[in-house]
Amino acid sequence: MLEMMEIDIDNAIAFRIAGKVTEDDMSVVLNAAKLKIEQYGNIVFLEQIDSFGGIELAAIVAEFKYLFDVGMGNISKVAVVSDKKWLKNIISIEDKIFRNIKIRSFSIDDRDSALEFLKAP
Repeated sequence: MLEMMEIDIDNAIAFRIAGKVTEDDMSVVLNAAKLKIEQYGNIVFLEQIDSFGGIELAAIVAEFKYLFDVGMGNISKVAVVSDKKWLKNIISIEDKIFRNIKIRSFSIDDRDSALEFLKAP
């Protein structure tokens, strides 16, 4: 399940994951991203992962289609908020792979720092 969140950053896409991510969930995020890109040009993401029960194959396909059509050039930062230790390792690797995007992990208790990271130039 994915739930969109409102945060005090105009060009942000923010959501919370608890359980399995479906194709419908992914469509909601990707459509919101397209709209924000049209409006602001450059976007940031806040992903709060409370629990992760996997992701549907159709959701992965939808994400790849989005990346093929829109690309990643409009994403400047991603903050992942979670207390899952295994995610920190993945995020560290992603930060090295996607050099044009600043990707950082934050604990649930440090969510305010994640917001400051996204707001900083």
